[in-house]
Amino acid sequence: MAGHSKWANIKHRKAKVDAQKGVAFAKFAREIMVAAKEGGADPETNFRLRTAIDKGKAAGLPNDNITRAIEKASGGSDGSNLESITYEGYGPGGVAVIIEALTDNRNRTAGDIRSYFNKYSGNLGETGCVGWMFKDEGHISVAKEGAEQDELFESAINAGADDFITDEDEDYKIVTAPESLQSVAEEVEKAGFKVKNAELTKIPSNTINVDDETAAKNLLKLLDNIENQDDVQNVYANFEINDDLLEKLD
Repeated sequence: MAGHSKWANIKHRKAKVDAQKGVAFAKFAREIMVAAKEGGADPETNFRLRTAIDKGKAAGLPNDNITRAIEKASGGSDGSNLESITYEGYGPGGVAVIIEALTDNRNRTAGDIRSYFNKYSGNLGETGCVGWMFKDEGHISVAKEGAEQDELFESAINAGADDFITDEDEDYKIVTAPESLQSVAEEVEKAGFKVKNAELTKIPSNTINVDDETAAKNLLKLLDNIENQDDVQNVYANFEINDDLLEKLD
């Protein structure tokens, strides 16, 4: 999925830039607050909180912001009125899109998401309309520096991992079943490896190649607007765009 992967890399770089500008801080702080509210303020005993903190730090979220988010969740009502909502729809070219949000105002969030789909030639659908096209997986990123690949592979597989992926330019990636994410991550850490990130994600069972320039442009604008909506935490889509077309649209 070269085009899809490249889009993911573009998102990763953009998230870092946005976080430095303060654009993404609210998203990370919100996830930290909900995790602390549900599982306690100690990241050593709250796996969801620890992974939320790691994700925020990777995108540049300052420690002061992390501390404030945990204190708010631990000491008051902040975060208690947030609810998790999933939206599903079709983007230009029939691309399936799943959106995960944390919101304190369902009507506001739904209205924003619907307006983006309408503006960029997509359709917001009913719950379940595209979810069946994606598989839930756990992904664990392990820093290559200081990690012996064969030892990490053995440790991950013995801990119950489903797959082990290597890439010349990226961290080692361990793939798990959703219910095994925490246990595998903890076992890998016990074996002495540095886990940079551990998260649940959705992987499309098949992808659509978007080769029309107008459709591709509208699709990327749709996804960009959705991701920049403050309540949106994660966006998944099942498309490929070849590198040449992506470069034209940059």
